[in-house]
Amino acid sequence: MIKIYGMDTCPDCTYVEAQVKGNDRYEIIDIGQHVKNLKAFLKLRDHSPVFDEAKRIGAAGIPCFVLEDGTVTLRPEDAGLHSRPIEEGATCNLDGSGC
Repeated sequence: MIKIYGMDTCPDCTYVEAQVKGNDRYEIIDIGQHVKNLKAFLKLRDHSPVFDEAKRIGAAGIPCFVLEDGTVTLRPEDAGLHSRPIEEGATCNLDGSGC
């Protein structure tokens, strides 16, 4: 099963979630729903170099995908999904750019 860490207030996350609705190959983990979900995500974010660029530019690093082999990625395509089209808006960044 592929785990997807995200939040329902993140447009990139909701775009991905719509693609997996009803597909039991994926597990959606809303990091805003419970502190245990947030802690699991932060453990990944704090220890995986996959997040280095996201942290450098002030992005949260969601949606985040943990593939069945344990690989952590921020690319929906690596999980068999599609990224939200750029023309739909920028991603949310800590510096206030994007959504």
